[in-house]
Amino acid sequence: MSTNSRGVVSEFDFEELANQLAEQGWAASPADLHGCIVGLLAAGASHQAEAGLARLNQALDLDLHGELAEQVMALYLATGRAMVDEDFDFYPLLLDDDADIVSRTAALATWCRSFLLGYAQVSADIGQPPSALPGDSSEVLADLAAIAEADLDDLLEDEESERAYAELTEYLRFAALNAYTDRVLGNTARSGAGQEGPQLH
Repeated sequence: MSTNSRGVVSEFDFEELANQLAEQGWAASPADLHGCIVGLLAAGASHQAEAGLARLNQALDLDLHGELAEQVMALYLATGRAMVDEDFDFYPLLLDDDADIVSRTAALATWCRSFLLGYAQVSADIGQPPSALPGDSSEVLADLAAIAEADLDDLLEDEESERAYAELTEYLRFAALNAYTDRVLGNTARSGAGQEGPQLH
């Protein structure tokens, strides 16, 4: 399990997933996996695990199998549940806070890049151009694209960098939830289905 500085414990361990990816010969990181999963879900992908794994494999050009595939499908389901949790129980899967600030910021940037890949894949499939993005999603995607290009060269192991990293991860959390709310719950409300979920605006 992983624990971050907010005391949030995840049943999914970043390092364990990283090792399993390496064993299967993939250069992708757990931040890639989770960022892409969240992007897929935020754009309106099915919450069904097998379909999610297929989309993830396609978006990241992977072919996950065996125990790793099972664990990633469990991560997909858990992420989907967290994104509709009324207590906002969703957190990005990132490196533990005992890792150095450069590694953590690099993982954060990777998470954002893969979110954008997942979101773009589903948006293309449903034929929604960027100009037609709902709510605040265009601003969210622009912000995530900027974080994805984070400059790691000038990062220092100091209190200011730690504070900036904490602010970015918290922003990321609610940005992803807002994107999900705009696309998925907004569509549900418009269809009259009345699904409950986090209202963040």
